[in-house]
Amino acid sequence: MAAPLLIGVSARIHHPADNVVNLGGVFTKTLHYLEQSVANWVMSKNVLVMMIPAIESEGLIQRSEMRLYHYAEALDALVLQGGADIAPPTYGELPRDPAWVGDRVRDRYEIELLEAFVGKGKPVLGICRGCQLINVAFGGTLYQDIATQVPDALDHRDIAKYEQKFHTLEFVPDTGLAKLYPNRTEATINTIHHQAVNRLGRGLIVEAMSVPDNIVEAIRWRGPSYVMGVQWHPEFMFGPSMTDQHLDGSPILNEFLEAARVRKAKR
Repeated sequence: MAAPLLIGVSARIHHPADNVVNLGGVFTKTLHYLEQSVANWVMSKNVLVMMIPAIESEGLIQRSEMRLYHYAEALDALVLQGGADIAPPTYGELPRDPAWVGDRVRDRYEIELLEAFVGKGKPVLGICRGCQLINVAFGGTLYQDIATQVPDALDHRDIAKYEQKFHTLEFVPDTGLAKLYPNRTEATINTIHHQAVNRLGRGLIVEAMSVPDNIVEAIRWRGPSYVMGVQWHPEFMFGPSMTDQHLDGSPILNEFLEAARVRKAKR
């Protein structure tokens, strides 16, 4: 029996200085964590999941001893999970609002991870922030806030509804994503973001747009290895609660994992 795939997932990072309320205890420490739904979604295909911790200069691990490319050597593919805003300086801008300063520590860590996996020709799938991170890593920019920079756009985030807020997506014809969902031109997806792809990064193509405001919802790299980003959260869109209108995330996950199997077979 073949060994199962080992999929790395980037860590979300809790910085204690970010707390408005003093929660005390473990929350006074820097935390690296994995959102359960992401892990369960990837594990639903009988693969193993490993969260990849960041390696920062103030930590106990010396970067000369362990680099993130070691994870790219050991693992079969990478998922970039959602979370905090990407810092505008990461794509050459200043924050338009102090609330949108983002997380430069996580930006540096995930860009290094992405470059390591791409350098090894191993698949990368970005979810929400992960989609934006891919665009920025390839030289693109973001709307720091859709509501203020695209005034006619839909409301793409409702904190109270969270993953239960939905809108319509339209596939770009003849793209890889469209081919995963034959005979469909539109679908319903969740929306949990206030930032989005603005100028597209080098070598990337758009594979889906929101309706009717044309906010980018999916991107793919035209390079030699699999790199794809989706702006919604497919990990919240599988199982018995979904309807026929909702976009089942299974074809996306299956394609990503098949790319990992093909790459692994070439070792």
